[in-house]
Amino acid sequence: MSNEQEDCMMESSSGSEDEEMDDGEERSNDEDSRPKIYLPDQPLKEDEHLICDQSAYVMLHQAQTGAPCLSFDIVPDNLGNDRHEFPMTTYLVAGTQASSAHLNNILVVKMSNLHPTSKNENDSEEDDDDDDDDEDEESKPQMTFSFIKHQGCVNRIRATNLKNSVLAASWSELGRVDVWNITQQLQAVDEPALLERYNLDTVNNPVKPLYSFNGHQQEGFGIDWCPTEQGVLATGDCRRDIHIWKPNEGGTWTVDQRPLIGHTSSVEDIQWSPSERNVLASCSVDKTIRIWDTRAAPQKACMLTVENAHENDINVISWNDKDPYIASGGDDGFVHIWDLRKFPRNIPEGTFKHHTAPITSVEWYWSEPSVLASAGEDNQVALWDLGIEIEENEIVDEELKNLPPQLLFIHQGQTDIKELHWHKQIPGLIVTTAHTGFNIFKTISV
Repeated sequence: MSNEQEDCMMESSSGSEDEEMDDGEERSNDEDSRPKIYLPDQPLKEDEHLICDQSAYVMLHQAQTGAPCLSFDIVPDNLGNDRHEFPMTTYLVAGTQASSAHLNNILVVKMSNLHPTSKNENDSEEDDDDDDDDEDEESKPQMTFSFIKHQGCVNRIRATNLKNSVLAASWSELGRVDVWNITQQLQAVDEPALLERYNLDTVNNPVKPLYSFNGHQQEGFGIDWCPTEQGVLATGDCRRDIHIWKPNEGGTWTVDQRPLIGHTSSVEDIQWSPSERNVLASCSVDKTIRIWDTRAAPQKACMLTVENAHENDINVISWNDKDPYIASGGDDGFVHIWDLRKFPRNIPEGTFKHHTAPITSVEWYWSEPSVLASAGEDNQVALWDLGIEIEENEIVDEELKNLPPQLLFIHQGQTDIKELHWHKQIPGLIVTTAHTGFNIFKTISV
């Protein structure tokens, strides 16, 4: 294992670094000046700097993994649903993008002892100083991880439960899709003795995938497990092809060698319907969003198409769990909301322009169907509530008047954010990954 791979750490956000900010504050050197709300497109003066407003967070932690993990998924656990108690624990599976293809790994990660990081209003200054000078060792976040060697950078990775196992499907830059059983690795991160034994065993006996598919013509990014039929997988590549996988007995899959026909360029993202087992959506560099029925022959499977859904490449989509909406994000920086009942009309139900660079991730909040999170190459995560409307005579702060009223929260502090996911067992908890590592946070807004 290289030093780069071993250099993994986790820490609480202290709010003291300039680049860590959310709804951050500009401060001049004038001690009497009042803090100001900082908006991402505002230039900073020479005597101004940014600090994180910790009061906007219930919890904010950071983690680094050596080589960046630009794709990850939250692994469902057995710790219960609708969890609110601290300290919190979460499990992730992530894939690295190391400088050399042979140094890449799949990481199975346990983040634990996640305490609140916001300060209690009743805490005295003396208590604050004591906390800053000597952080209680028992309250420090912990991160444990196990490795699986992976050939090539991991373009995207997604997890699912199948019978009594936890599986992860990974898209390699080498054009191969692998399915891994990560149950053993999850057990290892829970038990130090098991983890030590696992690490020793894998030195001479590298873990092998359950199944590999080399039938894609090129590498790809589109991949999603079907939520309504266990073990069914869809994968899409940069050529334009989408293949459907069906599980067999004994840990193998039958992959339909006939791709779904419709897209004319790279398939960037795939999302299965949360309620209809044979229906999925895809988006592409060809600027279309397509809805497919996998029961039909591949050349006839495309049921609906929205042409020119964005001005440029469409990077990501998210299918709402409760309402008939799909959100999409593209290179044009727009987030569009599409009403499936009005497909294939190419007029979005809603459009939000806040990001100043390509959108890299969108995801509906599972608990509130009107709430959505988006991330972009402008180093921002935005939380939206589509149900908010400003009354005609409502007074709006002068500094905020140019922001969309649906914009709830802006999170910053990471460089080149690639993916975000809501934790479906911990309300309001978001995990994001970027070239600078992971953030795991819970805001006061959701």
